[in-house]
Amino acid sequence: MQSLIARRPAPRVRRDPAPSKWDYRLQRWMLTPYVRGFVFKGIPVLVILGATALWFSHEPNRQAVIGQLTHLRAEFEARPEFRVSLARVEGASDDLAEAVRAKLALPLPMSSFDIDLDAARARIEALDAVQKADLRVRSGGILQVLITERVPVAVWRTEDGLTLVDETGHRVAGLRARADRADLPLVAGEGADIATPEALDLIAAAGPLTPRIRGLVRVGERRWDLVLDRNQRVLLPATNPVQALERLLALDHAQDLMNRDILTVDLRSDHRPTLRLTPKALADIRRAQGLDTVENAL
Repeated sequence: MQSLIARRPAPRVRRDPAPSKWDYRLQRWMLTPYVRGFVFKGIPVLVILGATALWFSHEPNRQAVIGQLTHLRAEFEARPEFRVSLARVEGASDDLAEAVRAKLALPLPMSSFDIDLDAARARIEALDAVQKADLRVRSGGILQVLITERVPVAVWRTEDGLTLVDETGHRVAGLRARADRADLPLVAGEGADIATPEALDLIAAAGPLTPRIRGLVRVGERRWDLVLDRNQRVLLPATNPVQALERLLALDHAQDLMNRDILTVDLRSDHRPTLRLTPKALADIRRAQGLDTVENAL
């Protein structure tokens, strides 16, 4: 017989809302900025990088990407706005400009990306007459070459011939005849090109002797001889030659020394100059002293 007495329902167990120990630790761990950044950013990046590396590990895939990039670069560099069709040389004489164009050796027209400006500049500056070169690609497909040309200031005479040198002694060009650059002073001797600045200082300090200067000769690569007209020569010291020349000018101003029958003036001694007379002047002095009469009597 079924019991007519209703059964009481079992009491419902209320669930504790507090998280478990491990849930609590996981929630706290996820609140850490570094962990959240790694989970939401780092892991996706690692997955993408891994997939990319796996895709590039196959040789056909790599070659396809490289070929596509090469094609895109070639198309970009071949665009008309990057094409150079003319080289314009400025600041150089006509002969030097032709030499510069020959040194460029560029098969124009060509893309500006294919022009090695540093190498072209080095080739141009290798020319003796070029002191500095500046290369720039201008709009309109023009390669502008700005040349700073060396200015010759002296003619250097060597066993091989005549050479034009600038103020630093650097070679500018060869010279066929001295008359072609009679306006420039002449220097000669071994090492005269290196000492060109000192030679220019001597010429500037020569004062009234400047029109009479025929050249300067480097002796022993350490000092100068000043060569004048009438076969006169001034032997300058190795140290302070300008000061020695100034002392000679003062003596010449006081005693009109350089207009006398003198072959050489030796200024290598700081105490006093040594003079060498011409044979005629020496004979006159001996005659005045009666030395010729004595010699004839003997």
